[in-house]
Amino acid sequence: MQDLTKMSNEQLWALFPILLEPHNPAWKEWYEQEAEQIRRAVGGGNVLRLSHVGSTSVPGLLAKPTVDILLEISEETALEEMLAGLEHAGYLYAPQPQKPAPHMMLMKGYTLQGFTPKVFHLHVRYLADQDELYFRDYLRAHPETAAEYAALKQRLGQRFRHDRDAYTDAKGAFVAEITQLARAAFPGRYLPETARR
Repeated sequence: MQDLTKMSNEQLWALFPILLEPHNPAWKEWYEQEAEQIRRAVGGGNVLRLSHVGSTSVPGLLAKPTVDILLEISEETALEEMLAGLEHAGYLYAPQPQKPAPHMMLMKGYTLQGFTPKVFHLHVRYLADQDELYFRDYLRAHPETAAEYAALKQRLGQRFRHDRDAYTDAKGAFVAEITQLARAAFPGRYLPETARR
């Protein structure tokens, strides 16, 4: 696994291209099974909210077969211990200085031979009113918007098959616009006081 950390983006993108698939109902089960492993790895008391986000969390939506999981933790969480637990559970740590604190993302399912059958991205944040939750809920509630997003992803996936950063950046304006609509539609839905264990 460590060899992946020494590869350039171009090498990684060649090994792990953008692959889009029709929605697979099994993705929900993957999330539920992995969520249990994450709780065990980090200690249930450190998990303030655990959520299935991203395209695999929206029924019917075309997606990369990568289950995105949002782990929200307390600011008192011992980060080094948490990371050690997650790495022991098979995750590879990727610092994300441009993302919200504690600036962490972890990946599972990446090997020198390519993807394993189950792939996960774990986004670690301090508990907050997270955009990803609003975006997900809006797409679930508006199938026509989800279809528009699927068409955009299909176009961009063909164009940027071997450039993940460009693919993500090119979706940015659409995601921002829908997130703004979602926040207006569901005001305060994910404020920290609404978090449930």
